[in-house]
Amino acid sequence: MVKIFVGNLPQEATEEEIKALFDEYGTVTECAIVKNFAFVHMDDRKAATKAIKNLHQHKLHGTAINVEASHGKNYGPVKIHIANVEKGCDDELRALFEEYGTVSECAVVKNFAFVHMPNYDEAMDAIKELDNSDFQEKRIHVQVSKSLPKYEEYEEYPPAPPPPPH
Repeated sequence: MVKIFVGNLPQEATEEEIKALFDEYGTVTECAIVKNFAFVHMDDRKAATKAIKNLHQHKLHGTAINVEASHGKNYGPVKIHIANVEKGCDDELRALFEEYGTVSECAVVKNFAFVHMPNYDEAMDAIKELDNSDFQEKRIHVQVSKSLPKYEEYEEYPPAPPPPPH
């Protein structure tokens, strides 16, 4: 389940029309308006990511709405290790992971790669969906990296997230 924040709603907006906008991209499980914003829940990460990209700044009753992933319980950035990839496929690998959310960094090193995703939930969905999948005619293995993401020297590294529920 993915929670999406919809801001800058015009007063005349209804839950039905917001739900209809998002239904074009996938299954909406919940939609609730609170004052001039709304929360939409979609059951698929890829569908939600596509909806966010396409509906951000969409004009509803003449008003451009803000659409973004809700930043509720986010445990911080995740560094993902991908095994069995070829050097030189950085752009294609980045695009693959961007189907699940924001990618802040992507680097292929020899026959493996690291992808950094700032949103924990997006990263967990990407890992779950892409582990043991085929990428450029090879079976890739995707997991949380054992090494930490790079941080500014002065910034403290946040605590490790709890293990994902199975």
